[in-house]
Amino acid sequence: MWRALAIALCAATPLAAQEFFTLKGHGGPIMDVAVAPSGQIATASFDNSVGLWQDTVPLWLEGHAAAVISLAFWSNDILVSGGDDFAVHLWGRGGEGRALGKHKGKVTALATCQGNTGLIASASWDGSIGIWDVGTSVKALLGNHPAVIPSFLTGHSSGVNDVAFSPDCGTLYSASSDGTIRIWDVAQGSQKRQLVKHGFGVNKLVLNTSEGWLAYGAVDGGTRIVNLETGREIADFTLDRRPILSMDFDAAHNRLAVGDGEGFIMLIDTAAMKIAQDFRATQRGPIWALAFSEDGQNIHAGGIEDTMYSWPVATIRGHGQMSGTQRSFLEDPNTLSNGERQFKRKCSICHALTPSSARKAGPTLYQLFGRKAGAVTDYAYSNILTGSDIIWSAQTINGLFDLGPDHYIPGTKMPMQRIVKQADRDDLIDYLRRATAPGGEPE
Repeated sequence: MWRALAIALCAATPLAAQEFFTLKGHGGPIMDVAVAPSGQIATASFDNSVGLWQDTVPLWLEGHAAAVISLAFWSNDILVSGGDDFAVHLWGRGGEGRALGKHKGKVTALATCQGNTGLIASASWDGSIGIWDVGTSVKALLGNHPAVIPSFLTGHSSGVNDVAFSPDCGTLYSASSDGTIRIWDVAQGSQKRQLVKHGFGVNKLVLNTSEGWLAYGAVDGGTRIVNLETGREIADFTLDRRPILSMDFDAAHNRLAVGDGEGFIMLIDTAAMKIAQDFRATQRGPIWALAFSEDGQNIHAGGIEDTMYSWPVATIRGHGQMSGTQRSFLEDPNTLSNGERQFKRKCSICHALTPSSARKAGPTLYQLFGRKAGAVTDYAYSNILTGSDIIWSAQTINGLFDLGPDHYIPGTKMPMQRIVKQADRDDLIDYLRRATAPGGEPE
């Protein structure tokens, strides 16, 4: 596998620009997209993996213990990823991977800078920003190089959602759920000042130092461009849609892309400071990931589906929306039984009903009843479930969702969630009994 990945990293070429295409193979929603200087695409997914693509053929980078939600290319040869497992991983040209270290909360965004030094910044919901000094010989970290001990910038009163370096690596900008955008002196490890106080959480930011502005997107749908020095508002593109979840900028064509929780991709002409296109990209659901192709001709996007879509910017309306292959979230809930509705909402994003786990974030539920926990052979369980004495039955499934997985099986990778009403738990169990049996109801 590693040799094949090395070949892909060295020789992969992007798909032709100005063509519509999709990248399929993940087992869960696409949480982030990154594009290398060469144009090669990497995708992060809820299925705990990173996809590295040679045309439409994926090579999987496995190492995270939970959903991968942030990506950044250091160069054509080096990729950085962060996830819900609190970890920052480094991936090399030969396919070798290494966990650089961990935060105390999910890693929501990454930024790289190679100016006079070599730095990686990681934003985390633990309220801190990790600064990883990887030097100019970042590849050495993939051998027997000593561990990197990050320094942490603290000062936000809530989770940090995004970070961006100035070109010289000396200044860092951060966006937080506390509603502020702050400016940091990287060398001193201290906050310079607060640039913006929005009032609602700020999710995304884009920096354009050559033009002297910063764009940001917020929880309340706020989409604004402000002066980089004063924070004064230059333009407001806020529409009645929320929250803003993704942003990217194509400097060559002065295009700012904005994705929101209602499935729209807004394209802003930053030279004219006007909305150029406003495209409904999904039938239902969010746009979690956006990235322009290296030449700026295409916009890559990901959301609730397990597929990345790429539209030519010039003809974006001519290729239709995301097709709705993730039926769990696109079906009208009023057409489903209550048990199936509970499954779609609580289980389907992580678990298949087919014999294979299908690259999902959790093991298949096929033939669930009477099965010992930790027994599916094509899934890598956490240590807490390996050798578990739990047998899945109506009683144990009821207990799992009554108490919540974090209390019923402390240490499990399963997300924290409960089904509060007994009737809803009973309906889910009845549905699972039918759907997970051989010849049942495949998803």
